[in-house]
Amino acid sequence: MKNIDNLHIIGKSSKKPSTRGKSFGYQVLGFGSGGAGSPFIVATGGTESTSGDYKIHKFTGDGTFCVSAAGTPAGSNTVDYMVVAGGGSGGNGCGGAAGGGGGWRASGGTASGCYTAGPSPLVGCVAALAVTVQGYPISVGGGGTAPPGGGGDVGDNSIFSTITSAGGGGGMGNGLSPVDLKDGGSGGGGSPACSQTAAGNGNTPPVSPPQGQNGGIGANQNPNPGYTECGGGGGGAGGTGGNGSAPATAGAGGAGVASCISASPVGYAGGGGGAKANGSSAGGLANPVGGGGNGAARTSPHGGGNASTAGTTNTGGGGGGGATGKIAGNGGSGIVIIRYKYQ
Repeated sequence: MKNIDNLHIIGKSSKKPSTRGKSFGYQVLGFGSGGAGSPFIVATGGTESTSGDYKIHKFTGDGTFCVSAAGTPAGSNTVDYMVVAGGGSGGNGCGGAAGGGGGWRASGGTASGCYTAGPSPLVGCVAALAVTVQGYPISVGGGGTAPPGGGGDVGDNSIFSTITSAGGGGGMGNGLSPVDLKDGGSGGGGSPACSQTAAGNGNTPPVSPPQGQNGGIGANQNPNPGYTECGGGGGGAGGTGGNGSAPATAGAGGAGVASCISASPVGYAGGGGGAKANGSSAGGLANPVGGGGNGAARTSPHGGGNASTAGTTNTGGGGGGGATGKIAGNGGSGIVIIRYKYQ
Protein backbone atom coordinates (compact mmCIF):
# COMPACT_ATOMS: atom_id res chain seq x y z
CA MET A 1 0.00 0.00 0.00
CA LYS A 2 1.26 3.47 -0.80
CA ASN A 3 2.71 5.54 2.04
CA ILE A 4 -0.15 7.56 3.55
CA ASP A 5 1.79 9.64 6.10
CA ASN A 6 1.08 12.79 4.13
CA LEU A 7 -2.57 12.03 3.37
CA HIS A 8 -4.55 15.23 3.83
CA ILE A 9 -7.84 16.67 2.72
CA ILE A 10 -7.52 19.56 0.28
CA GLY A 11 -11.12 20.08 -0.67
CA LYS A 12 -14.64 18.95 0.15
CA SER A 13 -17.60 18.27 -2.08
CA SER A 14 -20.60 20.54 -1.76
CA LYS A 15 -22.73 18.13 -3.75
CA LYS A 16 -25.95 16.91 -2.22
CA PRO A 17 -26.54 13.17 -1.77
CA SER A 18 -28.02 11.42 -4.78
CA THR A 19 -31.76 11.25 -5.28
CA ARG A 20 -33.38 8.15 -6.76
CA GLY A 21 -34.52 8.73 -10.32
CA LYS A 22 -32.69 12.07 -10.44
CA SER A 23 -31.60 13.48 -13.78
CA PHE A 24 -28.33 15.37 -13.72
CA GLY A 25 -26.30 17.76 -15.76
CA TYR A 26 -23.02 19.56 -15.24
CA GLN A 27 -21.19 22.78 -15.82
CA VAL A 28 -17.48 22.82 -16.50
CA LEU A 29 -15.63 25.84 -15.19
CA GLY A 30 -12.10 27.12 -15.58
CA PHE A 31 -10.86 24.84 -18.31
CA GLY A 32 -7.38 25.85 -19.38
CA SER A 33 -6.67 27.84 -16.21
CA GLY A 34 -3.55 26.61 -14.45
CA GLY A 35 -3.42 23.39 -16.46
CA ALA A 36 -2.11 24.40 -19.89
CA GLY A 37 0.87 22.31 -20.91
CA SER A 38 0.88 20.24 -17.72
CA PRO A 39 2.36 16.75 -18.13
CA PHE A 40 -0.04 15.62 -15.39
CA ILE A 41 -3.80 15.50 -15.16
CA VAL A 42 -5.34 18.57 -13.53
CA ALA A 43 -8.88 18.05 -12.24
CA THR A 44 -11.40 19.02 -9.57
CA GLY A 45 -14.51 17.46 -8.08
CA GLY A 46 -15.76 15.56 -5.08
CA THR A 47 -13.79 15.44 -1.84
CA GLU A 48 -10.14 15.80 -2.85
CA SER A 49 -7.09 14.47 -1.01
CA THR A 50 -3.54 13.40 -1.78
CA SER A 51 -1.38 10.39 -0.96
CA GLY A 52 2.23 10.86 -1.99
CA ASP A 53 2.31 11.80 -5.68
CA TYR A 54 -1.29 10.74 -6.21
CA LYS A 55 -4.54 12.69 -6.02
CA ILE A 56 -7.84 11.14 -4.97
CA HIS A 57 -11.38 12.35 -5.72
CA LYS A 58 -14.11 10.76 -3.61
CA PHE A 59 -17.77 11.17 -4.65
CA THR A 60 -20.35 10.18 -2.05
CA GLY A 61 -23.17 11.76 -4.06
CA ASP A 62 -23.79 12.96 -7.60
CA GLY A 63 -21.25 15.44 -8.94
CA THR A 64 -18.83 16.21 -11.77
CA PHE A 65 -15.20 15.25 -12.29
CA CYS A 66 -13.86 18.30 -14.16
CA VAL A 67 -10.65 17.76 -16.14
CA SER A 68 -8.88 21.00 -17.11
CA ALA A 69 -5.64 19.36 -18.32
CA ALA A 70 -5.43 15.84 -19.71
CA GLY A 71 -1.70 15.33 -19.11
CA THR A 72 0.70 13.41 -21.30
CA PRO A 73 1.98 9.82 -21.39
CA ALA A 74 5.28 11.09 -19.97
CA GLY A 75 3.44 12.39 -16.90
CA SER A 76 -0.04 10.96 -16.51
CA ASN A 77 -3.07 10.83 -18.79
CA THR A 78 -5.10 7.99 -17.26
CA VAL A 79 -7.03 7.57 -14.02
CA ASP A 80 -7.75 4.60 -11.82
CA TYR A 81 -11.30 4.23 -10.60
CA MET A 82 -13.62 2.33 -8.30
CA VAL A 83 -17.36 2.50 -9.00
CA VAL A 84 -19.70 0.93 -6.43
CA ALA A 85 -23.49 0.86 -6.86
CA GLY A 86 -26.11 1.00 -4.12
CA GLY A 87 -26.86 -2.23 -2.27
CA GLY A 88 -30.25 -3.95 -2.34
CA SER A 89 -32.52 -3.96 0.69
CA GLY A 90 -33.55 -7.09 2.56
CA GLY A 91 -36.91 -8.81 2.11
CA ASN A 92 -39.54 -9.35 4.80
CA GLY A 93 -41.49 -12.31 6.17
CA CYS A 94 -41.00 -14.92 8.85
CA GLY A 95 -37.44 -15.30 7.65
CA GLY A 96 -36.79 -12.82 4.85
CA ALA A 97 -33.77 -13.02 2.56
CA ALA A 98 -30.99 -10.42 2.43
CA GLY A 99 -30.11 -7.80 -0.14
CA GLY A 100 -27.15 -8.21 -2.46
CA GLY A 101 -24.20 -5.82 -2.52
CA GLY A 102 -24.01 -3.20 -5.22
CA GLY A 103 -21.95 -3.92 -8.30
CA TRP A 104 -18.22 -3.30 -7.76
CA ARG A 105 -16.00 -2.36 -10.69
CA ALA A 106 -12.42 -1.09 -10.50
CA SER A 107 -9.21 -0.73 -12.47
CA GLY A 108 -6.04 -2.48 -11.40
CA GLY A 109 -3.99 0.44 -10.10
CA THR A 110 -1.92 0.95 -13.25
CA ALA A 111 -2.36 4.74 -13.32
CA SER A 112 -1.63 5.61 -9.72
CA GLY A 113 1.05 3.47 -8.19
CA CYS A 114 1.12 0.27 -6.20
CA TYR A 115 -1.88 0.01 -3.89
CA THR A 116 -4.29 -2.82 -3.12
CA ALA A 117 -7.11 -2.28 -5.58
CA GLY A 118 -8.92 -5.51 -4.73
CA PRO A 119 -8.50 -9.26 -5.28
CA SER A 120 -6.57 -10.00 -8.46
CA PRO A 121 -9.26 -12.28 -9.93
CA LEU A 122 -11.62 -9.30 -9.92
CA VAL A 123 -9.40 -6.43 -11.03
CA GLY A 124 -6.96 -8.57 -13.00
CA CYS A 125 -5.45 -6.46 -15.76
CA VAL A 126 -8.35 -3.99 -15.94
CA ALA A 127 -6.86 -0.91 -17.55
CA ALA A 128 -7.05 2.62 -16.23
CA LEU A 129 -9.20 5.09 -18.19
CA ALA A 130 -7.78 7.82 -20.40
CA VAL A 131 -9.41 11.22 -19.79
CA THR A 132 -9.80 14.33 -21.92
CA VAL A 133 -10.50 17.97 -21.10
CA GLN A 134 -14.19 17.89 -20.20
CA GLY A 135 -16.59 17.36 -17.34
CA TYR A 136 -17.49 13.77 -16.46
CA PRO A 137 -20.87 13.49 -14.72
CA ILE A 138 -20.73 11.21 -11.67
CA SER A 139 -23.84 9.34 -10.53
CA VAL A 140 -23.74 7.63 -7.13
CA GLY A 141 -26.51 5.08 -6.59
CA GLY A 142 -28.72 5.10 -3.52
CA GLY A 143 -29.39 1.92 -1.57
CA GLY A 144 -32.64 0.01 -1.92
CA THR A 145 -35.40 0.91 0.56
CA ALA A 146 -36.86 -1.90 2.64
CA PRO A 147 -40.63 -2.21 2.14
CA PRO A 148 -43.02 -2.91 5.04
CA GLY A 149 -43.65 -6.38 3.63
CA GLY A 150 -42.68 -8.61 0.72
CA GLY A 151 -39.55 -8.53 -1.40
CA GLY A 152 -36.68 -6.08 -1.09
CA ASP A 153 -35.81 -3.16 -3.33
CA VAL A 154 -32.99 -3.12 -5.90
CA GLY A 155 -30.23 -0.51 -5.39
CA ASP A 156 -29.46 2.23 -7.90
CA ASN A 157 -26.63 2.19 -10.45
CA SER A 158 -23.42 4.22 -10.09
CA ILE A 159 -21.75 5.68 -13.18
CA PHE A 160 -18.41 7.23 -14.15
CA SER A 161 -17.53 7.70 -17.83
CA THR A 162 -17.98 4.33 -19.61
CA ILE A 163 -18.22 2.41 -16.34
CA THR A 164 -21.64 1.51 -14.94
CA SER A 165 -22.03 -0.63 -11.82
CA ALA A 166 -25.46 -2.20 -11.30
CA GLY A 167 -27.46 -1.86 -8.09
CA GLY A 168 -27.62 -4.89 -5.80
CA GLY A 169 -30.62 -7.22 -5.95
CA GLY A 170 -33.30 -7.02 -3.25
CA GLY A 171 -33.78 -9.95 -0.89
CA MET A 172 -36.80 -12.14 -1.49
CA GLY A 173 -39.72 -12.07 0.94
CA ASN A 174 -41.76 -15.06 2.11
CA GLY A 175 -44.80 -16.00 0.06
CA LEU A 176 -43.27 -14.90 -3.26
CA SER A 177 -42.62 -17.09 -6.28
CA PRO A 178 -39.29 -17.63 -8.04
CA VAL A 179 -40.21 -15.00 -10.63
CA ASP A 180 -39.83 -12.42 -7.84
CA LEU A 181 -36.14 -13.11 -7.39
CA LYS A 182 -34.04 -9.95 -7.69
CA ASP A 183 -30.91 -9.99 -9.83
CA GLY A 184 -28.33 -7.20 -9.75
CA GLY A 185 -24.67 -6.31 -9.30
CA SER A 186 -24.80 -9.05 -6.67
CA GLY A 187 -27.96 -11.12 -6.33
CA GLY A 188 -30.46 -10.94 -3.50
CA GLY A 189 -31.00 -13.99 -1.31
CA GLY A 190 -33.75 -16.56 -1.94
CA SER A 191 -36.92 -17.08 0.09
CA PRO A 192 -37.17 -20.01 2.52
CA ALA A 193 -40.88 -20.53 1.84
CA CYS A 194 -41.34 -20.65 -1.93
CA SER A 195 -37.96 -20.73 -3.59
CA GLN A 196 -35.67 -23.15 -1.81
CA THR A 197 -33.67 -23.96 -4.93
CA ALA A 198 -32.98 -20.49 -6.35
CA ALA A 199 -31.61 -17.07 -5.50
CA GLY A 200 -30.92 -13.81 -7.31
CA ASN A 201 -28.15 -13.77 -9.89
CA GLY A 202 -25.15 -11.51 -9.58
CA ASN A 203 -23.20 -9.80 -12.39
CA THR A 204 -26.44 -8.70 -14.04
CA PRO A 205 -26.02 -7.22 -16.61
CA PRO A 206 -22.86 -9.22 -17.26
CA VAL A 207 -19.44 -7.55 -17.42
CA SER A 208 -15.91 -8.96 -17.31
CA PRO A 209 -14.47 -9.35 -14.76
CA PRO A 210 -17.76 -9.93 -12.89
CA GLN A 211 -19.07 -7.09 -10.74
CA GLY A 212 -20.70 -9.38 -8.16
CA GLN A 213 -21.87 -12.84 -7.14
CA ASN A 214 -25.12 -14.78 -6.64
CA GLY A 215 -27.25 -14.75 -3.51
CA GLY A 216 -27.81 -17.79 -1.31
CA ILE A 217 -30.95 -19.96 -1.22
CA GLY A 218 -33.36 -20.17 1.72
CA ALA A 219 -34.42 -23.21 3.75
CA ASN A 220 -37.22 -24.25 6.10
CA GLN A 221 -38.16 -27.00 8.49
CA ASN A 222 -41.73 -28.11 7.89
CA PRO A 223 -44.28 -29.24 8.95
CA ASN A 224 -45.01 -27.92 12.43
CA PRO A 225 -44.12 -28.25 15.24
CA GLY A 226 -40.71 -26.60 15.12
CA TYR A 227 -41.44 -24.73 11.89
CA THR A 228 -38.43 -22.54 11.14
CA GLU A 229 -37.69 -20.42 8.09
CA CYS A 230 -34.17 -19.26 7.26
CA GLY A 231 -33.58 -16.69 4.49
CA GLY A 232 -30.63 -16.79 2.12
CA GLY A 233 -27.76 -14.32 2.37
CA GLY A 234 -27.18 -11.65 -0.25
CA GLY A 235 -24.31 -12.02 -2.69
CA GLY A 236 -21.22 -9.83 -2.42
CA ALA A 237 -18.59 -8.62 -4.87
CA GLY A 238 -16.10 -11.11 -3.43
CA GLY A 239 -18.27 -14.12 -2.64
CA THR A 240 -21.69 -15.76 -2.97
CA GLY A 241 -24.35 -15.39 -0.29
CA GLY A 242 -24.62 -18.21 2.23
CA ASN A 243 -27.49 -20.71 2.06
CA GLY A 244 -30.04 -20.99 4.82
CA SER A 245 -29.91 -24.28 6.70
CA ALA A 246 -32.90 -25.66 8.64
CA PRO A 247 -33.71 -25.73 11.43
CA ALA A 248 -31.91 -22.69 12.77
CA THR A 249 -29.26 -21.09 10.54
CA ALA A 250 -29.91 -18.15 8.23
CA GLY A 251 -27.59 -17.50 5.31
CA ALA A 252 -24.56 -15.28 5.87
CA GLY A 253 -23.81 -12.35 3.61
CA GLY A 254 -21.35 -12.80 0.76
CA ALA A 255 -17.92 -11.19 1.20
CA GLY A 256 -17.23 -7.78 -0.22
CA VAL A 257 -13.92 -6.42 -1.48
CA ALA A 258 -11.26 -4.48 0.44
CA SER A 259 -9.63 -1.66 -1.53
CA CYS A 260 -6.95 0.92 -0.67
CA ILE A 261 -7.79 3.27 -3.55
CA SER A 262 -8.50 6.02 -1.01
CA ALA A 263 -5.18 5.22 0.78
CA SER A 264 -6.65 3.32 3.75
CA PRO A 265 -8.28 -0.13 3.34
CA VAL A 266 -12.08 -0.06 3.23
CA GLY A 267 -14.51 -2.89 2.46
CA TYR A 268 -17.19 -2.45 -0.20
CA ALA A 269 -20.17 -4.25 -1.79
CA GLY A 270 -20.77 -7.03 0.73
CA GLY A 271 -24.08 -8.91 0.96
CA GLY A 272 -26.49 -8.74 3.88
CA GLY A 273 -27.36 -11.64 6.17
CA GLY A 274 -30.67 -13.51 5.90
CA ALA A 275 -33.32 -13.50 8.64
CA LYS A 276 -34.56 -16.39 10.79
CA ALA A 277 -37.90 -17.23 12.36
CA ASN A 278 -38.12 -19.10 15.69
CA GLY A 279 -35.32 -20.70 17.66
CA SER A 280 -32.88 -19.00 19.98
CA SER A 281 -29.98 -17.77 17.83
CA ALA A 282 -29.51 -14.54 15.87
CA GLY A 283 -30.14 -14.01 12.18
CA GLY A 284 -27.50 -14.43 9.50
CA LEU A 285 -24.46 -12.20 9.81
CA ALA A 286 -22.88 -10.08 7.13
CA ASN A 287 -19.28 -10.81 6.23
CA PRO A 288 -16.92 -8.44 8.09
CA VAL A 289 -15.67 -7.10 4.74
CA GLY A 290 -18.07 -5.09 2.65
CA GLY A 291 -20.56 -3.08 4.71
CA GLY A 292 -23.52 -5.50 4.52
CA GLY A 293 -26.20 -5.55 7.23
CA ASN A 294 -27.09 -8.36 9.62
CA GLY A 295 -30.32 -10.33 9.37
CA ALA A 296 -33.10 -10.16 11.94
CA ALA A 297 -34.35 -13.03 14.08
CA ARG A 298 -37.71 -13.68 15.72
CA THR A 299 -36.93 -15.94 18.63
CA SER A 300 -39.18 -17.84 21.01
CA PRO A 301 -41.09 -16.61 22.87
CA HIS A 302 -42.24 -14.37 20.03
CA GLY A 303 -41.14 -10.79 20.45
CA GLY A 304 -37.56 -11.68 21.29
CA GLY A 305 -34.58 -11.77 18.97
CA ASN A 306 -32.58 -9.11 17.17
CA ALA A 307 -33.45 -6.46 14.59
CA SER A 308 -31.91 -6.30 11.14
CA THR A 309 -29.33 -3.68 10.23
CA ALA A 310 -28.88 -1.62 7.08
CA GLY A 311 -25.96 -1.72 4.69
CA THR A 312 -23.33 0.86 5.57
CA THR A 313 -23.58 4.23 3.82
CA ASN A 314 -21.22 4.68 0.84
CA THR A 315 -20.09 1.06 0.79
CA GLY A 316 -22.81 -0.47 -1.39
CA GLY A 317 -23.52 -3.10 1.28
CA GLY A 318 -26.76 -5.12 1.10
CA GLY A 319 -29.41 -4.80 3.82
CA GLY A 320 -30.19 -7.59 6.27
CA GLY A 321 -33.34 -9.71 5.93
CA GLY A 322 -36.39 -9.01 8.07
CA ALA A 323 -38.42 -11.31 10.33
CA THR A 324 -42.00 -11.06 11.59
CA GLY A 325 -42.29 -7.76 13.46
CA LYS A 326 -38.74 -6.78 12.50
CA ILE A 327 -38.42 -4.83 9.24
CA ALA A 328 -35.57 -5.61 6.85
CA GLY A 329 -32.58 -3.29 6.51
CA ASN A 330 -32.06 -0.76 3.73
CA GLY A 331 -29.19 -1.13 1.30
CA GLY A 332 -26.12 1.08 1.68
CA SER A 333 -25.52 3.85 -0.84
CA GLY A 334 -22.65 3.51 -3.32
CA ILE A 335 -19.51 5.54 -3.98
CA VAL A 336 -17.18 6.57 -6.83
CA ILE A 337 -13.45 7.13 -6.25
CA ILE A 338 -10.94 8.34 -8.87
CA ARG A 339 -7.16 8.35 -8.38
CA TYR A 340 -4.22 9.44 -10.56
CA LYS A 341 -0.64 10.73 -10.51
CA TYR A 342 -0.68 14.50 -10.23
CA GLN A 343 3.00 15.43 -9.73
